[in-house]
Amino acid sequence: MKVGIVMGSKSDLPVVERTQKILKDFGVDYVTRVISAHRTPAAAEQFARTAEAEGIDVIIAAAGKAAHLGGVIAAYTPVPVIGLPIKSSTLDGLDSLLSIVQMPKGVPVATVAIDGAENAGLLAVQVLSVKDPALREAFKAYKKKMEEDVLKIDAEFQAE
Repeated sequence: MKVGIVMGSKSDLPVVERTQKILKDFGVDYVTRVISAHRTPAAAEQFARTAEAEGIDVIIAAAGKAAHLGGVIAAYTPVPVIGLPIKSSTLDGLDSLLSIVQMPKGVPVATVAIDGAENAGLLAVQVLSVKDPALREAFKAYKKKMEEDVLKIDAEFQAE
């Protein structure tokens, strides 16, 4: 199982690295590409059309501003696409979020929060875990650890 990560620009890398860390922590293979929906549309189409044959099971598309990358990818592939809106300098990422979340009927793109890199990785893990019971158990353990961490912090506050 493999995740394809595409970002519209190298400037998206600081956010995308947080997605990569989540995938590494879960032992999920991934490939990362820089592909622009507007500047390299043929490359976007080629990536999307060959993703399934390349063994990619989920695609995370990170893009800012007009952020059409996820929709373009989703138009050409049956592989699930997760949109990761990147905060932009002009509208604080709201433009990116709306561009990704407002897909037309028939071209779904799951969307996480602006700069929500960790959740993009976690959502990819959840999708992959449908076919991988070990990954499902690892995700359950991750959630249990989150719960334990919060309860520990709460107990510290209660002790004060």
